Amino acid sequence: MTRGRFITFEGMDGCGKTTQLRILAANLRARGLSVTETVEPGGTEIGQQIRRILLDPAHTAIHARTELLLYFASRAQNVHQVILPALHSGGLVLCDRFTDSTLVYQGCGRGLDSATVLQLDAIACEGLRPDTTVLIDIDLETSLARARRRNERTDLSESRIDDESSHFHENVRAGYLALAAQEPERFILVDGRAGIAEVTHRIAEALQNRV
Repeated sequence: MTRGRFITFEGMDGCGKTTQLRILAANLRARGLSVTETVEPGGTEIGQQIRRILLDPAHTAIHARTELLLYFASRAQNVHQVILPALHSGGLVLCDRFTDSTLVYQGCGRGLDSATVLQLDAIACEGLRPDTTVLIDIDLETSLARARRRNERTDLSESRIDDESSHFHENVRAGYLALAAQEPERFILVDGRAGIAEVTHRIAEALQNRV
């Protein structure tokens, strides 16, 4: 049986990746393709419970290693329950964040060793790697402003990472750009400062020969 394609969306908070993932999913379904959407952390009932712990701004006492393990606990469940079954059936899977997020947020942001992150990835993800990663890049000022407006509009208690220092977020962005430079064959780098329609067009063009 032909394995499906695994496409991840990455970027700083407020970059528009969730919106673009949903637009792409709708467009692919309109072409008659089987598409599964999922998110990290989350994607399953267990993952959603872990997500609430991780992103609650009241949980300031979470140690960096605890945070790392919780992200991979959510991811392991998502890979086993959602992602691999969909890929094995030949479908497309679009995932909002994956291990690249952990490499830059917990690695570059928190200062944890990338080798440790990759060891946990090997255990939790069973060797699964994205076929393509869409990285939507925006500057720090735009990221924080959009994230604040989103949190005010939706009244979600998921702002713990948003509340980190500017230095933290600068390291995250630098980490993302470094990953894209290391794996240009996997990453599609898109400027997220343009309007939604323009970003959608750029992503569609870049994915034309990949889906």
